[in-house]
Amino acid sequence: MTQTHCPYCSLQCGMTLQREGRAALAVQAWPEFPVNDGALCRKGWTATGLRGHRERLTTPLVRDPATGELAAATWDDALDLVAARLTSIQRDHGKDAVAVFGGGGLTNEKAYLLGKLARVALGTSLIDYNGRWCMSSAASAGNQAFGVDRGLPFPLADVEQTDVLVLVGSNLAETMPPAARHLDRLRERGGRVVVIDPRRTPTADRADLFLQPVPGTDLPLALGVLHLLDAAGAVDEAYVAARTTGFDDVRRSVAAWWPERVERVSGVGADELRALATLLAGAARVTVLTARGAEQHSQGTATVLAWINVALALGMCGKPSAGYGCLTGQGNGQGGREHGQKSDQLPGYRMIDDPAARAHVAGVWGVEPESLPGKGLSAYELLDSLGTDGGPRALLVHASNIVVSAPNAVHVAERLAALDLLVVADVVLSETAAMADVVLPVTQWAEETGTMTNLEGRVILRQQAVAPPAGVRSDLDVIAGLASRLGSTAAFPTDPEEAFAELARASAGGRADYAGITYDRIRAEHGVFWPCPSADHPGTPRLFADAFATPDGRARCVVVDHVGAAEQPDDDYPVHLTTGRVLAQYQSGAQTRRITDLPHDGPFVELHPMLAARVGVRDGEPVVVTTRRGELKAPARVVTTIRPDTVFVPFHWVGANRLTHDALDPSSRMPAFKVCAAAVRA
Repeated sequence: MTQTHCPYCSLQCGMTLQREGRAALAVQAWPEFPVNDGALCRKGWTATGLRGHRERLTTPLVRDPATGELAAATWDDALDLVAARLTSIQRDHGKDAVAVFGGGGLTNEKAYLLGKLARVALGTSLIDYNGRWCMSSAASAGNQAFGVDRGLPFPLADVEQTDVLVLVGSNLAETMPPAARHLDRLRERGGRVVVIDPRRTPTADRADLFLQPVPGTDLPLALGVLHLLDAAGAVDEAYVAARTTGFDDVRRSVAAWWPERVERVSGVGADELRALATLLAGAARVTVLTARGAEQHSQGTATVLAWINVALALGMCGKPSAGYGCLTGQGNGQGGREHGQKSDQLPGYRMIDDPAARAHVAGVWGVEPESLPGKGLSAYELLDSLGTDGGPRALLVHASNIVVSAPNAVHVAERLAALDLLVVADVVLSETAAMADVVLPVTQWAEETGTMTNLEGRVILRQQAVAPPAGVRSDLDVIAGLASRLGSTAAFPTDPEEAFAELARASAGGRADYAGITYDRIRAEHGVFWPCPSADHPGTPRLFADAFATPDGRARCVVVDHVGAAEQPDDDYPVHLTTGRVLAQYQSGAQTRRITDLPHDGPFVELHPMLAARVGVRDGEPVVVTTRRGELKAPARVVTTIRPDTVFVPFHWVGANRLTHDALDPSSRMPAFKVCAAAVRA
């Protein structure tokens, strides 16, 4: 029996894997792991369903230039080819002619060494990852307000003890089902739950107060709430004076957001807004949690900052069982960016343009600081530049199905097709891998050991339960093999524990300091919270009790204002389109769509009966959703739980992101996945 963790979302629920017979694996509970107490969602219980799947990749594939088809190749031939092509492209077009795109599902060790591969072996500045599309707006806001980005600055279980929990843009009951028990326990002890979402989801069904705004208007709701709190004298003036800066400017800025104005902009009634403000004003402990519904916007960072201002005004941040947090989505969305996959960051959450940070990491890597490239492009900007004049001619992709997950996906697929070389490392032939010139078959979660960092900042250990199929290699082996062939003399360990020890040294002294964390500590303590700067440090489950991670120890209250979505409905595209997840699928669906025990109904279009009647479509009939970027035809789901001016499409299948807008948040560079203008017809 092997203790490990679920391969999906950022809860990283504990589970045990038990061998059955010669090859089968059974998922069993691990009740002692505190994040989920043995509970799992249906995705977790069926997580072994991809083992032995007929679509599992077990040999490298290389596209035959004569036939255009992918054909089996040896590992040496495939890696030799990739290294030779990369070397040739960089010789002819420069170091930044090669780019790297990672994923939030990679272990910390893989993410760390992928960043090292880019910056040391390839010397390119162009590396980013799909976590840029996950919680980067919350990360940007956290850095601005608190001086540090950690999804939750407290253990998730703390929310059970709060008095009012506000969930902004989170369908936690479907996206993280084991976490929903915290809502139930909170209400059992007399606490209240508020849900803000354009759809009445299963999470909203658990709420004491449900607000249903127009997509993209969570920001004015926060401004209106703070306006009312200030008018009611509910601001904790002593806390604000002692622990924050900038609040007077914020106070003046929200004076213009009276409830009736918020109602006109958001569609949320003035009385509903007053009810929320009254609830918050009367609570001793308030926790605000944001998720993708609030963050995946061209004003995502500003929206999060506005809700942080609410939490700070109430004096909650740093108080026990209170404050602000972000519900990270991807399994290692947190650790994946902390250690080098983001274009502007080095390991330990160091910024790449900081000379001291460059010197420290270069010392660990055994290279000169000036040899490290500078800041590159964010994820979408990187993809948008592929194959253009002066842009990258080659792309290495690890653990990301870009063709399904990127916004304005038709355009992104065109950019991928314009490359001279596309290399994809994956478990199955995803839609992106199917476009590649070289496909490299890599291990999946049960076949390898490595650490992840969950939404709480808890570093946990996935332990290998079974050997991978013959012919399959770890991403660590792939990275090391390429680095060697590219002539790098830097170390690229293939043993995950050795890689983690190097990561810990590289992170030492950084904001995300793992220096005191070891595999043995993780096993003994059910995970260790960063920062943990030394072996005798207990780890840091809760941040901000005494000070924030800013130079003066005070949180920053930042003035923000609402300017609206980048694309508004008009006569041609009169409704709002929003996207999201469903219970049985995960991310681009490359894994979950292939597991037979999970429902696989395909995409659908959720719309209100009033809108359905207007376009002449009944439940189950095909309906076409069109935006300025593409169209999707799928069965209609006619429900009363969505706004009449809004349609919803899940993004796990090809199609949804052919519709979405590529407008970017100016700070986080997060695309506006969650709202654009659309038309609907039968």
